[in-house]
Amino acid sequence: MVEVTVTPQSSLADRPVQVQVRGLSPSQLVTLRASLTDEQGECFQARAFFRADGAGEVDPGCRAALGGSYAGVWPMGLFWFLQPDTLFRRLVKRDVAGSPFRVRLEVFDGLCLVTGPQDQPLASCEAERWYVCPGMQRVPVREGRVRGALFLPP
Repeated sequence: MVEVTVTPQSSLADRPVQVQVRGLSPSQLVTLRASLTDEQGECFQARAFFRADGAGEVDPGCRAALGGSYAGVWPMGLFWFLQPDTLFRRLVKRDVAGSPFRVRLEVFDGLCLVTGPQDQPLASCEAERWYVCPGMQRVPVREGRVRGALFLPP
């Protein structure tokens, strides 16, 4: 049974996570896809192609991506290389304290350049990427023409 995991499942957006896929056949070619929908409803995706090791596992922190959104060993590549489905959109988090970005990770058999509703992943999971830690205090700043927010840790 194929399984994809993100450790830790919930973390701050600037902290590294470990993505692992287990239960594949040795040397199986797979596509690992990350996707999220921002607060405006825009979809962002990144994908990378991997060949499983002899134990049937893929760890993007140890194995080089063969292509896709990036190539080489990038432990956080699926998060760093997220691209919008619509050109000229940017990934921006407006509500930094209220909710996280929820990144869906999916594993597909073979090379999947485009996935449609008929394509079923072998496995999937979800990671939460928060922009502020629990207990963070947000203080609005208004001084002359300066506008902003000061974030104070607990």
